[in-house]
Amino acid sequence: MQLASLPRLLRLPLVLARFVRRLAPQLAVPLMFLLLLLQAAPRPAAAQDNSLERQVKAAYLVKFAGFVEWPEGSFVRPDSPLLIGVMGADALADQLERSAAGHSANGHPLQIKKLRKGEPPGHLHILFIGALDRASLQELLAAIRSQPMLTVSDSEEAHALGSIINFVLADERLRFDVALKPAAAARIRISARMLSAAYRVVPGGAT
Repeated sequence: MQLASLPRLLRLPLVLARFVRRLAPQLAVPLMFLLLLLQAAPRPAAAQDNSLERQVKAAYLVKFAGFVEWPEGSFVRPDSPLLIGVMGADALADQLERSAAGHSANGHPLQIKKLRKGEPPGHLHILFIGALDRASLQELLAAIRSQPMLTVSDSEEAHALGSIINFVLADERLRFDVALKPAAAARIRISARMLSAAYRVVPGGAT
């Protein structure tokens, strides 16, 4: 069917689709993260900590898994699961299980593990750290500092103590900061495309 034969209102989606297909491949990841930002559009304050914010955080965690490289030996087999642990945020863990169902990253199926406060994280690839007191945060981050584990938090305190990625609200949208020093200590390589989508990239730790 010719584009000119369609009603004007029906032409726009086709024009946009053709435009997106012509975009350079290097724009794909920034656009993907842009979609997440649009999903986290401004909303009433009463809903900030409810299901939509958890959905966006879960979507980010699923996407992070595909843009991080772990050191050799981090997976037993090429199809071993990529383990994402969640501590101190049970509601997010439940949402993440739904969001990650059927997804894989570089051939590794995503598997979610809900952790109790004080429980050793074991051999995880990603750990989201939720509501923990300062002493627990210090103990946890010190214990896993040299492990090849991508740590993600949503508090400035946890980020200052050594988490690699931290969710932040900027212009009433959910974004993320990245600290490169703890990433290097964990021997984790974060894709340049993912870094380009970050709100802030800190060369050292987030102190």
